[in-house]
Parts: sequence; C-alpha cells; structure tokens
Amino acid sequence: MGKKVFVIDLSICNGCYTCQFMCKDEHAGNDWTPIAKPQPEVGQFWVKLVEEVHGTVPKVKVSYRPHLCMHCDNAPCMEACKVSGAKYKRDDGLVIIDPEKCTGCRNCVDACPYGAIYFNEDLNIAQKCTGCAHLLDNGWSEPRCADACPTLALRLMDEADAAELIANAEVWKPELGTRPRVYYLNVPKKFIAGTVYDPVEEEVYIGAKCVLTGGGETYEVMTNNYGDFWFKGLPDGKFSLKIEAGGKSKVFDDLDTAAADINLGDIAI
Repeated sequence: MGKKVFVIDLSICNGCYTCQFMCKDEHAGNDWTPIAKPQPEVGQFWVKLVEEVHGTVPKVKVSYRPHLCMHCDNAPCMEACKVSGAKYKRDDGLVIIDPEKCTGCRNCVDACPYGAIYFNEDLNIAQKCTGCAHLLDNGWSEPRCADACPTLALRLMDEADAAELIANAEVWKPELGTRPRVYYLNVPKKFIAGTVYDPVEEEVYIGAKCVLTGGGETYEVMTNNYGDFWFKGLPDGKFSLKIEAGGKSKVFDDLDTAAADINLGDIAI
C-alpha cells in the first residue's frame, strides 16, 4: 500500500461546502468500527470549510480552505496518547484513533495544534478525520469529500504521483514541524491595493504609475479604468509605495503586510 497525501488547490475551491456535507453524510449516524464510531450530527466537522476574508471594502478577496486532520508523520496527538494502540498510523499514512481503545483522556484533543480533533461526550472518545479509511479498505480510491468535490480542488493521491504538485505546495503551519500529509496549492498571499483620483477634477487617474519596493524586490503596475491598482501575491514584510500621476506623486512608507492585506482606499493626488 502506497503512502497517501491530500492535495488541495485553493485557487479552484469555490466554497460550495460539498466536502463538509459529504463527510457528515458518510459518518454521522454510521458506525465504521474499528475505524470510527458515528460522528455527532452537530458540533464536529472532520472536514471543515474555512472562509477567509482578505482586505476591506471595496478591496476585498474571499478564499476558502478545507481544514481537516493533517495526518502528520510527526503527529503531536500520537505522542500525547498514553494508551497503547489507541492511536496509530497506517501503512498508507493515515492517522487513526481506535474508537474501541480510546479511553477519553482528551490528551490528543489538547495536543493537536490544528484543532482537528473533537471530543464526543456521549461516547467518551476523541474523533477526527479518518480519510475514510473504511472505504479505502473496500476498494475506494478516495474519501467521500474528495469523491464529491465538483472542482477537483480536494484530492487524495499516491504520494509518488503527487510529487510534482507537492513541490509547489505548502503545508499548514510549517513552523510546527509536524510533517503534515495535507498539502495546499495556491495559498492566498497578501495584497496592497487602492484607488487613485484627482480631487480637483473629481475623476480617477487611469494609467497612474504605481511602484512598490520591499524585500529586495520591485513591483510595478498601472491603475486601471477605475483608477484601481492591485499588488497581489506579496510576501509578509514591509513595503514602500510611490504613485505618480498628473505630474504629481505620493509616497507611502512602512506598509506592513505581516498583519493583514492593505487597502489604502481613495488616494488623492
């Protein structure tokens, strides 16, 4: 059995929530012991679609990210579990909580840095995404969430086949060193945007030159027919922006994208 990885392309995830719905359909009310006991109808989302709003009105972008157990190779939950065999990693890389051996100590719930493990009060066990291991063991090639994804944004793949995609992907919270087996493509980066206008003529500037510098890089764009400019795909850091229009200029220093995307609003020149 080859190692599996989840590959999730955020550029084509349209926020339809199908993955979240299908996870509920597969696990709520269904007992898949020894892989998983029934997922509660409310309160648990083994695949949860996270909606993230970037910027401020009117310079706003919305992204969606399916969030699930990362099936880490260096899983903090496994280290925290003190019950032999209650938590184990399969040959295919999926991390499973044995619902019959779990004693409900909640150590793994507290240890998971991704908030992906839930506690079932009624059954007194910890629960999470299983990668639909019960289906994979019965001939399925992917879990319900991936099978139902209409844009193919979410996929479960053989690690060897996904090598090229993984090379261009990111893991969530890489600084934790957990070695997740969930990879995200096209994670949204920061942007700096605004609108340039002439306060005397009360008209926007079309074709205003906007030059952004920072981190040893220089970016240049021109304002569009609405006077808008966008610098997209920026790393976290400090930038300086110079805008030139109508023989005049304006400079913004210390624009810091580390905290958030930046909407400079309406800029009079």
